[in-house]
Amino acid sequence: MPAPVQPPVFSISSIDAQRVEDALSLIGPKWTAWSAMTLAQENRPMRVRDVAARLPFISEQFVSKRLATMHADGLVIRPDDRRGAPYQLSALGASLAPVHRTMSDWSHAHLSLGRIAKAERVEDALRRLHLRHSTAVIQVLDAGSPMRFVHIAEETGLVNGYARQRLLRLQADGLVTRTGPRHGDPYVLTDAGQALGAVYASVEHWSSPIAERSTSSSPRPVAVATRAHPNVPLSADGARTAAALRRSAAAPSALFSHAPQPQPQVPAAVTIQSAPGRGR
Repeated sequence: MPAPVQPPVFSISSIDAQRVEDALSLIGPKWTAWSAMTLAQENRPMRVRDVAARLPFISEQFVSKRLATMHADGLVIRPDDRRGAPYQLSALGASLAPVHRTMSDWSHAHLSLGRIAKAERVEDALRRLHLRHSTAVIQVLDAGSPMRFVHIAEETGLVNGYARQRLLRLQADGLVTRTGPRHGDPYVLTDAGQALGAVYASVEHWSSPIAERSTSSSPRPVAVATRAHPNVPLSADGARTAAALRRSAAAPSALFSHAPQPQPQVPAAVTIQSAPGRGR
């Protein structure tokens, strides 16, 4: 009898953290995943009011703004710029399906959320992952945990206050924990955090065409390491870490609440009737 096929193992340390975070900044804003999954399920051009009808827990005005942002980011297209023209997924937006599926699978395996909509589950996963520098913190812990706070701040190149905020958020989201109750006890990844390799690999693979277009259109010298995010102060080792985050190019805790009845009428293949979950 042949041995069972083992799922591939994806290393968190091998991913390009900067590329992943840039991609998450496009697909992570709240309701982006749900809007994309609705358009994918319908597989036809849809006007704002038609998309909003399937997301009755948010306003049509907000759906319009979200679709406009997705249009600017290349995730959706419209045949013309007339007021009220319908939207449909672009090729880039349609290629998000494997990313959403991987996030849903990871959530099912490692988070206790009960029976909720698939789109809501993906939204919840993105809420936990999309904040800047979360990927870098998880990558550092994957490579060298358990680690004390000062070493995490040093390795990520983040000032202490910012690193502390990220760790607190990652703890609240169930991705990082401490090895003991004392203030100075080191941090480690939870099982959910350790299992993020496949999610990050999927996001990085999806972002490859974006990175290739960016590189070909505006090549940039790499001789000098610079901050990826000037608004976040770096420690003395920040330049080294910023350069490290660019390697591999070759290779809010508020409750998610639905509006009162009726529940969202998203097609069954995208969503199931669900209890309220968490949102970003």
